[in-house]
Amino acid sequence: MFKRLIFGIIGALVLLIAWWSCHHSASSEQSGSTGSAAGSGRRGGFGGGSVPVVAGKVEQKDMPIYLDGLGTVQAFYTVTVHTRVDGELDKVLFTEGQKVKTGDLLAVVDPRPYQAALDQAIGKKAQDEAQLANAKLALGRNTDLLNKKVIDQQDFDTSKYSMAQFQAAVQADQAAIESAQTNLDYTQIKSPIDGRTGVRIVDPGNIVHAADANGIVVITQMQPISVVFTLPEQKIQSILNAGGASGGLKVLALDRDNTATLDEGSLAVVDNEIDQTTGTVKLKATFPNKDLKLWPGKFVNARLVLATQKNATVIPSSVVQRGPQGTYAYLIKPDKTVEMRPIKVAQTEGNLTLVEDGLSPGEQVVVDGQYKLQPGAHVELTSPQPSKQAQPAQVRQHTQKVARSGKP
Repeated sequence: MFKRLIFGIIGALVLLIAWWSCHHSASSEQSGSTGSAAGSGRRGGFGGGSVPVVAGKVEQKDMPIYLDGLGTVQAFYTVTVHTRVDGELDKVLFTEGQKVKTGDLLAVVDPRPYQAALDQAIGKKAQDEAQLANAKLALGRNTDLLNKKVIDQQDFDTSKYSMAQFQAAVQADQAAIESAQTNLDYTQIKSPIDGRTGVRIVDPGNIVHAADANGIVVITQMQPISVVFTLPEQKIQSILNAGGASGGLKVLALDRDNTATLDEGSLAVVDNEIDQTTGTVKLKATFPNKDLKLWPGKFVNARLVLATQKNATVIPSSVVQRGPQGTYAYLIKPDKTVEMRPIKVAQTEGNLTLVEDGLSPGEQVVVDGQYKLQPGAHVELTSPQPSKQAQPAQVRQHTQKVARSGKP
């Protein structure tokens, strides 16, 4: 009995030892395989190997320096056409939206009362001229009689001043004729400027007055036209140094999306004071507006061409990265490693960025793929991936067909 107990204990120990040996061996193999896989992972990806990037070169070219501001288009001249005499609006001879020139007949006020006044003034003058002629004859006779001592001095003076009175009456009649003629001319309402008519305010048949507030029509001169825009007060000195005080600097008018140039003009005026509320200065530019792309009241983006920097250092805009220490770029060194190079950006224009400091022409920089990089990382130069729009039409059609069917 005792021997059986001893043999049982020994057997249990043997089984326990065998189980432990098998379990320890399996754990070691699993750890070894995991370590091998981890080591393999460290040798690829971020820990080792080369990171694919798209490279570009720092170039040297002429780069315009712009100052951008929000502007409003204003008509060069705006005139509200009023009648200068009272009466019935007899005719309207313009069409709404019509181009007119200075002196073109726009409307006619009933001229009959003013023609009658002119005729009356002419008749009055003729009457006074006849009396003046009679007074001159009387004065001539009285002069002879005075020399012969037939009449006294008092009668002579009476005839003399009577003639002077009729002379003054004739002059007053002439003034009345000119006034009546002017009023008659005012019945024909003419355009005071070259421009474009707006919506008609008064219809024919209405009684119009010189004191009416609304007028008959508004004419705006649109060729040339003006754009008023603002810039920060810090830019005033740069504008003055470039000769902006005397005008002549080139100004571009762009649409609200900054995608299309509507017209090119020149700076005309720099305002003589700074708006203390906004800290800006007002500028005015003149545009020929030949294609009528600028319309009064329209908002545009005004770009003042301050100067053109010759042989400027430029890079693609996607090269510029921003971090806690400011802007930087990844520079590709000859050994195909990258360096984080701090740069100073002067201006970004479309896909090009003007660099003031930090890069030299001819150096290679990373254009795409920066998010995978760290300083000192090895890179592999690749070509840019074609955009979706650049794919052939057949490829796009096949892709769309597969997406609709769900089958390759």
